[in-house]
Amino acid sequence: MQKHKTLALFIGHGSPMNAIEDNEFSRGWAEIVRKIPKPKAILCISAHWETQGAFVTAMDKPKTIHDFGGFPQALFDVQYNAPGSPELARRITGLTGSKLNYDWGLDHGAWSVLLPMYPAADIPVVQLSLDKAKSPLEHYELAKKLAPLRDENVLIISSGDIVHNLRMFRFHAEKPYDWAERFNNKIKELIASNKHEEIINFQALGQDAALAIPTQEHFLPLLYILALQEPGEQISFFNDKVISSISMTSVFIGK
Repeated sequence: MQKHKTLALFIGHGSPMNAIEDNEFSRGWAEIVRKIPKPKAILCISAHWETQGAFVTAMDKPKTIHDFGGFPQALFDVQYNAPGSPELARRITGLTGSKLNYDWGLDHGAWSVLLPMYPAADIPVVQLSLDKAKSPLEHYELAKKLAPLRDENVLIISSGDIVHNLRMFRFHAEKPYDWAERFNNKIKELIASNKHEEIINFQALGQDAALAIPTQEHFLPLLYILALQEPGEQISFFNDKVISSISMTSVFIGK
């Protein structure tokens, strides 16, 4: 009998306000994890932790990082007091060759989605950084090394956005730009067709890609989840919506 593999999730996280608002996105995140067994630990790969070299948080009590500005005080007051897991951090360094970090914590790419998912904050969480020196293909290949964690009841969550162009974002106007919707749909088609190579080489997808991904840090987390898909494994979408120039579309791999 084949051993059950833990789900792997890519979350389109959008605004940090989703952490404290009861809306369709926060409800969607919560609904997904209600359908799966409680994991032993969580590994997050966030768009908001870029480093020279790859690092994994290894402290017992990671701090809550409020890495944003211009939001209500209620958001800055949030503390997501999940424990860390030095043991899991060491396991990840062994798999990937990354280094231990004792300075970072949980940035909003991690805690803003974890709060609606696991509000009790009782599951150990570690973060793996995005190495700025790596190409998209190298990120994808590194992510493959994380595959054994899915057999160890570790939930892997990557957090970013398929489309993320803040400069063109129109506040109070939900209607998406045509290029944003086209690119989001194109990536979904490639995901559904298992055409990972074309997604890795997203720079070749034309002007829509250039507008959707002016910088790649929000797109790279998607590659980490796609790399964990095994042959024939089910892949599905949820929170599938584009708001102005931000995609909330999320992906889960597994049953």
